[in-house]
Amino acid sequence: MGKGLIGSEGVAATFFAGDAASPSPTRPSPEELARIEWAKRGKALDAALTRYAATVPEFSVAVHDAKTGATYAFRGDEHYETASVVKVQVLACLLLTVQDAGRRLTASEDSRANLMIRNSDNDATTSLFHQLGRQSAISRCNERLGLTDTTVNSAWGLTRTTVRDQLRLLSELVDDEGPLSARGRAYVRTLMGTVAADQNWGVPAAARQGEQATVKNGWLQRSTENNLWIINSVGRITGDGVDVSVAVLSHRHQSRLGGIAVVEKVVGTTRSYLRY
Repeated sequence: MGKGLIGSEGVAATFFAGDAASPSPTRPSPEELARIEWAKRGKALDAALTRYAATVPEFSVAVHDAKTGATYAFRGDEHYETASVVKVQVLACLLLTVQDAGRRLTASEDSRANLMIRNSDNDATTSLFHQLGRQSAISRCNERLGLTDTTVNSAWGLTRTTVRDQLRLLSELVDDEGPLSARGRAYVRTLMGTVAADQNWGVPAAARQGEQATVKNGWLQRSTENNLWIINSVGRITGDGVDVSVAVLSHRHQSRLGGIAVVEKVVGTTRSYLRY
C-alpha cells in the first residue's frame, strides 16, 4: 500500500552567478517557499499516519491548500466505496444539467437537493439520480469535473473513488474558472455549509473558532463485509489565512461512532502536522 506526497514538485532551484556581471541569484517566491515547507511537514505527517494506520481500519486522506497550491495525499490512489459522499457528485451534475439548459432549479429540484445534502436523504438522492439519467449521466458529469478515477455504480452509494478524485471535485466546486457558474458554486457552498447538526462531523472537527466548514459525510454498514462500516468525509475549511479542502475515505470499522472517531483523528492530525 503506497502513500504519496505532492507539493514540492516544480520548486525553482537557486542559481548562482557565474561572474560579477551576472544577474542576482534567483530566489524562490513566497509560494514556492511555502510549498517547500509543506513538503517537509508532509514527510513527518507520513510517518505519523503510518503509525496510526497500523492501529485502526484502513483509511486514506488528501489535503489541498488553495493558497499555495500544495497537495498532500496518504494512500491517495486507493479505491473506496463512497456511500453518501457521492451525493456531492449528484448535486454537481444537477447544477451542470440545469446550467446547460439555461434555466434555474425547479422548486422540486431545490427541495430534493436540500434534503440530499443537508439531511443525506436517500429517497431524494435516488429521485435526482434517476431524473438525471442514472449511472451514465453522472459519469459524463464527472468527466467534465475532472474525476478520472471514479466509477459510478447503478446503486449510487457503491460508487468507487479515491481521495485524490474527491479533492478534484472539491476544487471544481469553488473554482471560478471551472464548469460550474457562480450561482451554482454558491448553492453548493450554502448546502454543504448548513448540514443537519447530527451530520456536522468529520472535516468540520478540525475547524477552529471563527473558521467556516463545508462538509458531506458518508456512512454505510456493508453486509458484504461482515456488517462493518464505511465512514467518509469530504469538505473545506476557510478562514483568516486558511483555505483547505480535505477528503478522508475509510472502511471496515466495527461501529459508526468508531469510524467517525478515526476520520476526525486523521483530519486533526493533518492539521497538526501541515499547520494549515
